[in-house]
Amino acid sequence: MQDAALLPIDGIIPALRAALATRMVAVLEAPPGAGKTTRVPLALMHEPWLAGAKLVMLEPRRLAARAAASYMASMLGEEVGQTVGYRVRGETRISSRTRIEVVTEGVLARMLSSDAALEEIGLVIFDEFHERSLHADLGLALVLETQRHLREELRVLVMSATLDGVAVAALLADDEGPAPVLRSEGRMFPIETHYRAARRDERVEATTARVVREALDATEGDVLVFLPGAGEQRRVAERLTGDAMSGVRVHTLHGSMPLAEQDAALAPARPGTRKVVLSTSVAETSLTVAGVRVVVDCGLSRVPRYDASAGLTRLHTVRVSRASADQRRGRAGRTAPGVSYRLWDQHEDHTLLPSTRPEIVDADLSSLALELADAGISDPTTLRWLDVPRAGPFAQARALLVQLGALDAAGRITPHGRRMAALPLPPRLAHLAITAAARGALPLGAAIAALLEERDIVRYDGLPPQSDLRLRTELVRRDGAHGVVGVAVDRDGVRRVRQTADDLARRSTGGGPSAAPSRVAWDDADTGALLALAYPDRVAQRRSGAEPRYLLRNGSGAVLAKHDALHEAPYLAIADLEGSSPEARIVRAAPITLAELREDFGEQFERVHLVEWDERTKAVRARKRTMFGAIAIDDVVWTDADPAVVLQVVLDAIRAQLARSGIEALPLSQAASRLRERMAFVHAHDASWPDVSVAALSASLGEWAGPYLDGVRSWGQLASVDWHDALQSLMPWAQRSALERLAPTHLDVPSGSRIALDYSDAMAPVLAVKLQEVFGWSRTPMLMDGRVSLTLQLLSPAQRPVQVTRDLAGFWRSSYFEVRKELRGRYPRHPWPEDPLTAEATRRAKPRGT
Repeated sequence: MQDAALLPIDGIIPALRAALATRMVAVLEAPPGAGKTTRVPLALMHEPWLAGAKLVMLEPRRLAARAAASYMASMLGEEVGQTVGYRVRGETRISSRTRIEVVTEGVLARMLSSDAALEEIGLVIFDEFHERSLHADLGLALVLETQRHLREELRVLVMSATLDGVAVAALLADDEGPAPVLRSEGRMFPIETHYRAARRDERVEATTARVVREALDATEGDVLVFLPGAGEQRRVAERLTGDAMSGVRVHTLHGSMPLAEQDAALAPARPGTRKVVLSTSVAETSLTVAGVRVVVDCGLSRVPRYDASAGLTRLHTVRVSRASADQRRGRAGRTAPGVSYRLWDQHEDHTLLPSTRPEIVDADLSSLALELADAGISDPTTLRWLDVPRAGPFAQARALLVQLGALDAAGRITPHGRRMAALPLPPRLAHLAITAAARGALPLGAAIAALLEERDIVRYDGLPPQSDLRLRTELVRRDGAHGVVGVAVDRDGVRRVRQTADDLARRSTGGGPSAAPSRVAWDDADTGALLALAYPDRVAQRRSGAEPRYLLRNGSGAVLAKHDALHEAPYLAIADLEGSSPEARIVRAAPITLAELREDFGEQFERVHLVEWDERTKAVRARKRTMFGAIAIDDVVWTDADPAVVLQVVLDAIRAQLARSGIEALPLSQAASRLRERMAFVHAHDASWPDVSVAALSASLGEWAGPYLDGVRSWGQLASVDWHDALQSLMPWAQRSALERLAPTHLDVPSGSRIALDYSDAMAPVLAVKLQEVFGWSRTPMLMDGRVSLTLQLLSPAQRPVQVTRDLAGFWRSSYFEVRKELRGRYPRHPWPEDPLTAEATRRAKPRGT
């Protein structure tokens, strides 16, 4: 091994060797810059307990995996692929001599699938575990399961920069207790921190470029800038031009960049020049960017978040955690005193979350569910996790895998699912590639999968982005040649897509790494049909109207950007969406025909006979529809809908209206309303009679009203219903005949008048009558066979109440004389006898002049 300067991690390596000599598990905590990623594997490679077995180290990112392997190989004076190699998606550099393999985390699951016992491996290292990626959590759970059941001698080392080592040690516990935890203090030079919040209405790119220029003027050394994504990197790079940037080279650094550009960003600046590296969060921990003395941190990160309700993973720009912010700041003090610029106010520090949320909490779990099924595990709770996968998203993931044919109805992995698990792709895209191969459309299928795995290969200069994925497949087919005005092609992106597509094509057909790549031409018109295989839940139908708005099969809404070339497409297969409900923006999609949908998904079409209440027209709407999820493929009027079903819809509409508005909702005739009031009165005093409250009538609506609603299909037709007879049907014949005796509609008074009774208050029915018409009545009339007194509302000749009483005899004895005294002068033509009990009742006034 070549000589190298001592690093902080070197002091802890003897203790680490001792721990792993006696225990199968260990936890190593070391801050960024301590050297754990490149020193530890080399230091453990020749330990006796490895005995010629391999050491595998998992890195969260491809860029970090390649850089770590390259650095370790250079320390041995070798090329990558000899003693030290790496395996990442689409690229493998190993040989029969390789003892240390640096792999990205998704590779481990495929290693376990081909060799569940990991027979050739003696140690698995999980580097940068604090990032808590989904694959790291899954990989550790599976390796611990292998260790427990198949390989007791397999050693596991978890390395982290910022993590609760005690919790991880407890997770790794064996018969001897929690795993030993070793800590390296690291080395950090003083760092001066400045806060530079954005100005009002200033975009993050403008703030970043301004502060970078300030840093170049005020400091020495190279500048590392943290930005959330490639778009921000590009826009900041465009702003960092002009005379002030003379002698300064601007680099970008992200996960899918070519190796040569990666090396240029990581290498020291040439003598007499300075370097500005615009990086995503990839440079927080694993990578060393030589010469950095200054860090500019915008405080943002782009993370995937799964929306279970929409079945979509969307990238969200979020504030970094305090742990991430501190790691970024620490990059400025690794080799000398440094300076950190934070693009937020100092008082905002306390609002940062302590650490980054584990990906397993927010992720689409379909890959995890497939890999567990491939390992024969249906219940994730049987494994050891720091955060157990949530039951709801896990069940949804398994349902998707059943839809894709990866799992059978019992949840067991199918042969198709095993082929999917063997591909370095998410389940949706793996299904696409394999099905495309079976159809003879593998070149196009592999290109689509590769395009969706990589960053977009086109950029629109000053124009709205076009969503049509066929533009991208055509560019890949033509090797980047294009003639679209305003479209800038990322030729390195095209190269990466072609390489990835070739690798997928080989893997999808079982070809080895040396198999010749396929350059067969394809028809871009097939793009939509293949895309729908991966995203059957995102097939979308154009809504009516001028705006290009779409309804997805899963019930979500989506919209195309204005002037998008696909705006007239009746059906789309959608790969990417941005934004949130109610309508996300369609980013990448391709048109699909109805004939293609019928061919691939016809067995999933459902013929629906729909009878429902239309609140807008207040009528029954009966339709025959062919449904594909929420999409109506066809929709025709159903003229001979089952009358019983129509009746039920009408009854439900009446119930809903009763619940909202009470009995007034029904167009009852006056006779029907009075009948209901009389029935309510009798029920209030004798529970054996029908209950005609709104709640009771609603509950039994079908029994009493149903027979009278034959042919009714709209609210307007309810006015012609004989509600009086319908209500009367609630009473048997005996009660109908007794009702007039117990609660008569009218009462004969001494004057000879027949006056209607008011039963609107079921507890106190009222007789409103002129006082002169009840002369001679000595007692208050009774209802319910003498059990309930009427309430008498005695009126003046002008029909105004002068007394309300249930004690008529008492009124004659007392209050009458006061009423007589007050009103006899006002109404002299009406009798006001001194003895009303013997006076003749009358409804007429005396003739004038008498």
